[in-house]
Amino acid sequence: MKKSKYFLLLALSLVLSMFLAACNGGEDTGKETDTGGDEGAAEQKITALESQAIPSMDSVMAQDTVSFTTMNNVMEGLYRLDPNQEVVEGMAEGEPEVSEDGTVYTFKLRDAKWSNGDPVTANDFVYAWQRAIDPANASPYGPYMMDGKIKGAAEISAAGAEKKEYDLNTLGVKAIDDKTLEVTLERPIPYFQSLMAFPTFYPQNQKFVEEQGDNYAKTAENLVYNGPFVLSDWGGSTASEWTYTKNEDYWDAETVKLETVQWNVLKDSQASANAFETGEADVTGKLSSDIVPQYEGDERMVKWLEPTIFWLKFNQKENEALKNPDIRKALAQAINKEDFVNSVLNNGSIIANYAVPSEFVKNEETGKDFREINGNELLPYDVDAAKASWEKGLAALGTDKVEVRYLGDDTESAKKVAEYVKNQLETNLPGLTIKVESVPFSVRLDRENSQDYDIQMAGWGPDYLDPMTFSDLWLTGGGNNKMDYSNEKYDQLVKDAQTTLAQKPVERYEALAEAERILLEEDAAIAPMYQRSSNVLVNENVEGFTYHLVGPEYSYKWASVK
Repeated sequence: MKKSKYFLLLALSLVLSMFLAACNGGEDTGKETDTGGDEGAAEQKITALESQAIPSMDSVMAQDTVSFTTMNNVMEGLYRLDPNQEVVEGMAEGEPEVSEDGTVYTFKLRDAKWSNGDPVTANDFVYAWQRAIDPANASPYGPYMMDGKIKGAAEISAAGAEKKEYDLNTLGVKAIDDKTLEVTLERPIPYFQSLMAFPTFYPQNQKFVEEQGDNYAKTAENLVYNGPFVLSDWGGSTASEWTYTKNEDYWDAETVKLETVQWNVLKDSQASANAFETGEADVTGKLSSDIVPQYEGDERMVKWLEPTIFWLKFNQKENEALKNPDIRKALAQAINKEDFVNSVLNNGSIIANYAVPSEFVKNEETGKDFREINGNELLPYDVDAAKASWEKGLAALGTDKVEVRYLGDDTESAKKVAEYVKNQLETNLPGLTIKVESVPFSVRLDRENSQDYDIQMAGWGPDYLDPMTFSDLWLTGGGNNKMDYSNEKYDQLVKDAQTTLAQKPVERYEALAEAERILLEEDAAIAPMYQRSSNVLVNENVEGFTYHLVGPEYSYKWASVK
């Protein structure tokens, strides 16, 4: 398509005149046009930009924000988040029945259709959840989201790991009839309905999935949809453009005002800003630090502090140096985070010396932010401490030189981050050599899954409203650990918080706080860098732009052009 050509040209050259010459008719998507309905009504069409392609559209296999956000707009689970960050009904209709002990939920499903005309049934949820927990599929999120939460999930995962037989029907999800879904939990979960809004728990049309076989979810044509929009013009994980088109069969279609959202991938932030200024984009991707200052005070820039933390992950699988806690502590404390957020990011992000974000969740009993327990200085920048740990670690290794590979994304902003980290570490830790490897986002995810890296900058945004969405990342053998970190005491504290302390809010938070202290102060398993502030440009004619603090990032269900 023509748009992909001129967006690529813009990204490569940033020459405004070339961009304008290549545009398809130069139409301003934000202006009022005659749509064939009310005379003078605005065309309900916008163009949005993303910095990365969509790696996967299979809710069982996806593991990244871009994929989950896309699914959030073209598919729907039992619940979704609204513009006020509140959990609202999706496929579920009315409040569920809950057993006296809080472990059995019975949901009534509304009358809804897939985009091929098939009804959405309770079996669609059973089938999708069983696919997600089936060890044969190696879902990166299924075990993480279900083990210890959905009854039977942990046993299925364990059997798969031990290469023993397992029965997927033992998973605690059951279709009572076509419109009645029963879910059985291992224990009461106070954030359960929030959890059900996450894409891993979306339904899948069994007949369609099995008909598609290995081609399922590989392109837009290999999918069916039950959300506010349907996906089109998506050719797979390397595609640089795709389209949301209003789903006329969506149960709440009258709420959806946008007819289309055209997406284009632009990895360069300046190119995105240029496209926005010329009217060829109505919503940009997240702006890099060199762009944000240009728009300070501009009402078109939407800004918010996310409960998302970026950290350096230290892979302990093969690199002998990274198996040494003193080497990890040295690396963690040798980077000037204050200078980093101010000079490299410069977008409102704040330094993070913690693993659970600030201003994220409060204890339901005390009303206090989780961060008040440990404070904000668990693993701070300290060059003297870093050098002392470095020398101690080198002595234990019997060497004076260490080389590690740094894995990062191939966007311009990611390359700037890599350059800064490399310079800080090599300057403050004599004998250290950092080899930077910049790769496309989907490649980085693949390499993380196979643990083909030494150090990488990775971010994590919460999947639900509870500290556990960060704490259980680092359990031994956990689906998102992927760096061979293991500490028995850490595991026990987290598991206590999941079980015996589940209904003791104060003790539960204290256990998770102690686990966080062990993770950082004792083991330096990761090196937190910053809590992200996001900045995007939104056309003043776009109303109802909705971002989320938990799970998928954006919803276009409530957006419109005025």
